[in-house]
Amino acid sequence: MDAAGFNLPTRTLEKPCSSSSGDFAVMDFAAFPGSADTGAVTSSVPPSASMPTPMGLLLDVDGPVASPVSRSVRFEIIDALIRLAAAGWPVIFNTGRSDDFIREEVMKPMLAAGIPEGVRFHAICEKGATWFSFDSDGPTPVQVDQTLALPQEFGNEVRTLVEQKFADHMFFDETKRAMVSIEQRLDVENEDYLDRQGPFDAAVLEIMQHFDMGVCRLAHHLPDSDDSVDYRVDPTIISTDIESVRVGKDLGAERALTLIDGAVPHVWRTVGDSRTDYAMADYLHEHGYSVAHVDVRPADGIPEKPYPVLTEGDLIHDDAGAAFLLRCAEAAVSAV
Repeated sequence: MDAAGFNLPTRTLEKPCSSSSGDFAVMDFAAFPGSADTGAVTSSVPPSASMPTPMGLLLDVDGPVASPVSRSVRFEIIDALIRLAAAGWPVIFNTGRSDDFIREEVMKPMLAAGIPEGVRFHAICEKGATWFSFDSDGPTPVQVDQTLALPQEFGNEVRTLVEQKFADHMFFDETKRAMVSIEQRLDVENEDYLDRQGPFDAAVLEIMQHFDMGVCRLAHHLPDSDDSVDYRVDPTIISTDIESVRVGKDLGAERALTLIDGAVPHVWRTVGDSRTDYAMADYLHEHGYSVAHVDVRPADGIPEKPYPVLTEGDLIHDDAGAAFLLRCAEAAVSAV
């Protein structure tokens, strides 16, 4: 039991402050055509001959694209993403990361590898609060929804908390424009970080009560003086995000559709490593798109969904992401 009077788990198992529902039936992969049927299967890419092209790709970054250990992106993933975009597949990053992280760890390696003329990528950052695009000429200006930004004074208090009590395990992310985030230090073992994440989150909740900021963390709610909950504390395996309850991977998916140049594909693959990432596929399914979600860390449990949930066998994180993207790239190139 922590200082706030409740037990603090250290991993996100559901989208915080919400629930999910739906039905799925386990089906054999051979029966999966890649477009309309529902079910859970064990391989994320149908044979290239049956794969609809082009498909839209909506990608979480930490886990499927960037290693959760090194926080960097391997060359084969960079290469696959470029080949997919060059083949006409919309490639959109939908992440809680800042625009600075995407520029440094994704865009710059792509520019170094060579983005073909006329190919454009889009990045939805901070779970929909900020966004930008980039091509061979570099990035567009970053757009920020200021209505989703947390109070600066609160961010300053969290920075001070990290510096005074938690700096040996985590750091304050100075690159965020709307949310407030801390992250595990690279020189700290994940198990050690997770041991400190719970006490940090509890301390943040106390600060939020001081600021009269109604907040939820997973299933726990602390309303403000108006009995409202406008903010969320969202723990992941390497970070904690403090954010507006209006942000999320579903908001990112909504923004993503508005950024696509030309026709929006009917068929999509969303890729993520946490239960909150399913919100991307939820949004697309609810709006009439044919979607399957690729879970690169299914050990958290595969929820019941009305669309296929796919995995890459025993591979996880960016190993699974690389396998999925490389096979998509091969299918896309062969279809051109």
